[in-house]
Amino acid sequence: MALGRTWLPRPRGTVGGGESTRLLPQVSRLVELPYSSDEDDGLLDGDMDLPTAKQDPGTWYPIPPKPGTFSQCVRSLAFLWNLFFLLLGLLALAVGVWGLLAKGSLGGERLAPLGSDPMLLFVLVGLGASTVSLAGCLGALRSSPCLLRFFVGSVVAFVGLEVLGGLLLLAAWHRLRDSLQDTLLLCLLRYQDEPDLRFLVDEVQRSLRCCGLGSYRDWEANPYFNCSSPGVQACSVPASCCLDPWQNGTLANSQCAVGALRLGEAAAGTVVYLGGCMARLGAWLRGQAGSIAAGAAVVVLVEAVGVVMALKVLGDIVPIGAQG
Repeated sequence: MALGRTWLPRPRGTVGGGESTRLLPQVSRLVELPYSSDEDDGLLDGDMDLPTAKQDPGTWYPIPPKPGTFSQCVRSLAFLWNLFFLLLGLLALAVGVWGLLAKGSLGGERLAPLGSDPMLLFVLVGLGASTVSLAGCLGALRSSPCLLRFFVGSVVAFVGLEVLGGLLLLAAWHRLRDSLQDTLLLCLLRYQDEPDLRFLVDEVQRSLRCCGLGSYRDWEANPYFNCSSPGVQACSVPASCCLDPWQNGTLANSQCAVGALRLGEAAAGTVVYLGGCMARLGAWLRGQAGSIAAGAAVVVLVEAVGVVMALKVLGDIVPIGAQG
């Protein structure tokens, strides 16, 4: 509690006689009245205790250092790297959506087989790649720690799934071979129903010079090529099984394998390939094991490069807590 001094003003008017001489000194005497000055003391104390940061902003609010040339190059490369894969992802997504729309798989009547449509794989891969790459692009462009962390975490998760899938492929190769055989049998049964499956089967049979799964007789399981079918393709096999699918060396002959299932094995061997594709596909995969492993290693290396660049950009960003 502080004590202040208050001056009382001299009263107006005149006082006559000797009484005025005696009263004036008493009226003009200083009167000390107590009053509270907590607010003034608080203001004074606050003024005296001002933080040093207001007097010297450089101590508590440092200016972030300007990124060096190497950091700027890494940030630009990270942006271009993600932009490239963003475009690839959007391209895969567009191809998948176009394939589904072209075949009518997105219509109300074709929603059931949508899960087994190969074009759905393009849609899922394109959507995932474009989302992660977009986060990397914006994170490198805007220096966003949140987006960069999301990008790094997503790519690391993808790499982990790829490595796990490779290990499972090696550990359960025999079971996967049976699954692959079932998948090829499904492709054989739906050969006429799915244009993309028909294209895939034709390319495999032409490239590996084979016909069917175990032999060319497997095409009897297809309802269109079965000998009991009323269609014009009864007792036939696809033209991709023909030894010489060309007519006059220039035009593709789609009728080169008509009636091949009616022929004996010796006669059919002069028209179509007799061996199945399963054995040839297994031999091709074993022969290409080194190339497949090298391709997988390149994919993982490319993804690792993207993660390293994102971590470098993330390390160059000044933490928000240090700025305020």
